[in-house]
Amino acid sequence: MTTPRSPNPRRVLMLGATGTIGKATTRALAARGHEVTCLVRPGRNRPNDLPPGVDLRACDVTDPAALVRDGIRGARFDALVSCLASRTGSPRDAWAIDHKAHSDALAAAREAGVTHVVLLSAICVQKPLLEFQKAKLAFEEELIGSGLSYSIVRPTAFFKSLSGQVERVRQGKPFLLFGDGALTACKPISDDDLGAYIADCLDDESRRNKVLPIGGPGPAITPREQGEELFRLMGREPKFRSVPVGMMDAIIAVLGALGRVSPRMRDKAEFARIGRYYATESMLVLDPATGRYDADATPETGTETLYDFYARLVRGDERVDLGEHAMF
Repeated sequence: MTTPRSPNPRRVLMLGATGTIGKATTRALAARGHEVTCLVRPGRNRPNDLPPGVDLRACDVTDPAALVRDGIRGARFDALVSCLASRTGSPRDAWAIDHKAHSDALAAAREAGVTHVVLLSAICVQKPLLEFQKAKLAFEEELIGSGLSYSIVRPTAFFKSLSGQVERVRQGKPFLLFGDGALTACKPISDDDLGAYIADCLDDESRRNKVLPIGGPGPAITPREQGEELFRLMGREPKFRSVPVGMMDAIIAVLGALGRVSPRMRDKAEFARIGRYYATESMLVLDPATGRYDADATPETGTETLYDFYARLVRGDERVDLGEHAMF
């Protein structure tokens, strides 16, 4: 299928272009005819899967002066698109990247002529119990109050974040579940489908000045269903092991106590809280009136399903570098 060209090509300043979603978004922007300038960490090699016409500029986005000097360089831009996110979710990292770096970039982008900002956020900020969620939400509020046009995209679960147990199953180990494996559900979205959705926010007036929850093609699926499909694809009988949520609570309590005297343990406690959050909260639209997650109210986009992705992983046609997404 031919990608439609934008009727109004823009000069786009892109943050977070070397992450998996950032790469997909950069490709989608370039395919639509936008002129894309990506700010990347100094010393970072050019990724092979970015279009050749994209301009990469080495810039420390945590330094406001560097943003102007090394990133913008006196140029004018029409739009800022950000897929930048903290790598670990630790409180210090979250507030430095998810909030302050974005706040500084917003100020610099405004001076460079930007009138529209597209922000990749996360659907979990609906129920902000963790520091990275609070940091993201703080910047969302700043962006909404900035006076600039905005599109805040809150995706559900990524394929990458739901692939951590593929190797476990391949090695004959049981698929780990929290509780009965049906505590949560999500509508996973692929990198390319999400990248296309983010890129199209520049031209779709219906997505302007809105917070946009978005998932991939349904139906919503539970962790147990994900495990069952993996075993089916590998031709094996399903084998599960249940981890009580209470065990996670005990670990968090111990790490939290140690964290009062050790910053390292404090970060480990937050990482454990993140794991517990995703083990017990669905990545779907939250109904504020009932406090329940609603699959039917969670919008969908794209065509690729998580099970399509699993099939490619099992065949060896796809590889995934989990990095900080590795939970098991």
